[in-house]
Amino acid sequence: MKTQRSKVVIVGMGNVGSTFAFTLMISGVAREIVLIDKNEEHARGECMDLNHGASFVQPVEITSSGYEGCKDADIVVIAAGAKQKPDQTRIDLVQTNAEIFKDIIPKIVKYAKDAIILVVSNPVDILTYVSLKISGFPPNRVLGSGTVLDSSRFRYLISEHCHVDPRNVHAYIIGEHGDTELPVWSHANIGGMVLAKYCPICNSICDYKRELGKIFEEVKNSAYKIIEAKGATYYAIGLALVRIVEAILRDENSVLPVSTLVNDYYEISDVCLSIPSIVNRSGVDKFLRLELSQSEQEQFRHSAETLKGVIREIKL
Repeated sequence: MKTQRSKVVIVGMGNVGSTFAFTLMISGVAREIVLIDKNEEHARGECMDLNHGASFVQPVEITSSGYEGCKDADIVVIAAGAKQKPDQTRIDLVQTNAEIFKDIIPKIVKYAKDAIILVVSNPVDILTYVSLKISGFPPNRVLGSGTVLDSSRFRYLISEHCHVDPRNVHAYIIGEHGDTELPVWSHANIGGMVLAKYCPICNSICDYKRELGKIFEEVKNSAYKIIEAKGATYYAIGLALVRIVEAILRDENSVLPVSTLVNDYYEISDVCLSIPSIVNRSGVDKFLRLELSQSEQEQFRHSAETLKGVIREIKL
């Protein structure tokens, strides 16, 4: 019987790429991990360091390679590019990283015509769109990490305020992974009870509408605060990437707010942004058409138009 080997390639071994490689290794999700970086010596060093812990984890083959290592990959995760600096927005990175992707994507496609491309580099929504257009892949096979991490931050902060397990909080951040993202308060719930009904019966005495607004502001500004404090964010995004990768490799049909090409949704088309989507072995099977409130619809359109304005400035 032929053994199914799940192969994940990571392009870019900076803080995010290397942390994801470590997190993926200890998760046991992938059977083969390939590390690629423009600094080949650095990739070899990361490879050696990870392999020296092989006796502590489930069997996994970890190698470093050039782009030929993408051959037969199930998923290629792109974490390459300039990193966000303090006081710099994700959108500020767009031109630099778009040029880097114009070089990277054809090299990946040359060897991995059937792979799924998962983009994590910022601005992730713009670079997901760039990857889709340059690769020529069908939209389901090009996705970005989107607001999977933002939504996790959102759930954590709600859980802290409401004193419940974050796994019992169901809430999404959608739109751009960035300054125009928005919370879907109309569907946020704890154990199936929407927050609008849960908060008034909670034992905590607070102005819940004001507190919820503060929670979202903290979600939106979390990355800036972390970058200011320690220079980069990488632990939580590493975990988020493993969650997306396992949903694909295990064909889970999981609902995750990844960045995907949106068409004909609240008059929005031809832009990649985050919306809860069914993720499985084919990539993004479909996105869910949430019934948003009027205010949420307006914010979502604003987020989409902001991204489309940036896309128009890029020469693809």
